Amino acid sequence: MSYTWWKNGVVYQIYPRSFMDANGDGVGDLRGIEQRLDHLSWLGVDAVWLSPCFPSPMADFGYDVADYCDIDPIFGSLADFDALVAAAHARGIRVVLDWVPNHTSDRHPWFLESRSGRSSAKRGWYVWRDAKPGGAPPNDWKSVFGGPAWEWDEATGQFYLHSFLKQQPELDWRNPEVVKAMHGTLRFWLDRGVDGFRIDVVQRLAKDPALRDTPEGGCRCEEWGGVQHIHAENHPDVHALLRGVRGVLDEYDERMTVGEVYLMDPAEVARYYGKDDELQLAFNFSFLRSPWSAERFGSEVERMEGFLRENGWPTLVLSNHDVPRHATRYDDPALGEARARVAALMLLSLRGTPFLYYGEEIGMRNGKVPPERLQDPLAFTLHPNLSRDPERTPMQWEPGPGAGFTRGEPWLPIGADAGARNVAVQRPDPRSLLSFYRELLALRRAHPALHAGAFRRLEAPEGVLAFERRAGAERALVALSFAGEPREVRFEDAAVARALSTDPGRALPARAGRLVLGPSEGLLLLLA
Repeated sequence: MSYTWWKNGVVYQIYPRSFMDANGDGVGDLRGIEQRLDHLSWLGVDAVWLSPCFPSPMADFGYDVADYCDIDPIFGSLADFDALVAAAHARGIRVVLDWVPNHTSDRHPWFLESRSGRSSAKRGWYVWRDAKPGGAPPNDWKSVFGGPAWEWDEATGQFYLHSFLKQQPELDWRNPEVVKAMHGTLRFWLDRGVDGFRIDVVQRLAKDPALRDTPEGGCRCEEWGGVQHIHAENHPDVHALLRGVRGVLDEYDERMTVGEVYLMDPAEVARYYGKDDELQLAFNFSFLRSPWSAERFGSEVERMEGFLRENGWPTLVLSNHDVPRHATRYDDPALGEARARVAALMLLSLRGTPFLYYGEEIGMRNGKVPPERLQDPLAFTLHPNLSRDPERTPMQWEPGPGAGFTRGEPWLPIGADAGARNVAVQRPDPRSLLSFYRELLALRRAHPALHAGAFRRLEAPEGVLAFERRAGAERALVALSFAGEPREVRFEDAAVARALSTDPGRALPARAGRLVLGPSEGLLLLLA
């Protein structure tokens, strides 16, 4: 059975500012990432996804791009990037970049030219509109980061659209020149050996061409990331744009895209796969945002399975740079560590491509960031409690000052538990969470049932998610208890060739059949 890196492998997300600081300025950089590649190789991941490292004023920490074809000096140089790609490829690790096509920085030369006058050659590269009579914005759209989605430009007497910060003006993808230029940015990196792209807020590339107001009930604003306008995103024309992007990647071998399709309806997310001619992968945020519940996780898996069985391959992710770490979200005074292990087993045994967030393998929790150290613009535009800084604190490599991340003052505070929860302490301990992740990754790679097999949910008691993975004659049975008490699970009676439990002290069964799971325990059985 063939092994396709983006489909059968595991992707590890790196937030470059927080992974490893090689030059001692307190901010992570590309040379630092290169220094830590041996950790990722030892862990067993197939690819790394780098959050934006392009030149940027950092109003939104790199998601306001000022040049799509260079590296911000804070992270290093193009030479450093090339060296990182070469070093990663030498270890069999692919490199995925974060591509931000919906908007640029207001410092990008394209926008500076667009803003220079209404007759500018690039005026039509961005979404400019006249005010309504009386001076009101062109429509009622809201920014995800708070306030109107329109900013008045006094010099040219028009508003420009921004779905996020006012420093992030929206590109107009209905302009063929924009499409051509953005395709060129993809080719720039593909020619340097980049293996794929995570595409930021891809559902916003196409909007209602008439820019109509939001109909009643057409906006959901439960949280900062939940603003969904009927006319501001997910317009049907986005699919033709994605087919164009896919055409660029198909000019190269074994390249991929994974989309941040920030929609809570899996049926709509599945449409972004097209007929295997749009995205190869799309994040399932309804899975990511599930509560600690076997029933909810099982339901979300089955929903996405139903929509993708014929046309696509799922993704599996519980943490990233925009949401609180799952070890924090699902923490419990008594069962927190056990839950972290169950989450690891779930991510690495379900059908789909797992995406791990840096530090997840050691159970990193959200850090404590005092008010005077807050960096995230959401802390200032919406509310300090919505800051994403706590999930972006530096990687915890070893005990001591700087936690092995930096010799200087870190850009965000080091986690208070870094002395005990770090790579150096966990790596030699065969019972640690880090060792468990490594064992799971090796098991997953070695067995087609786990990395490529079909999924079938099995009957299980309340609080337990049970399923089968099958590839040819190879079968694996998995039972995950989300309950705080023991649960009895009944599988078919069969000999077990290999077993793995989230409880490192458990006696492993030689046969499937009637099994008792402890509180928050997961069990994987490879049948003989």
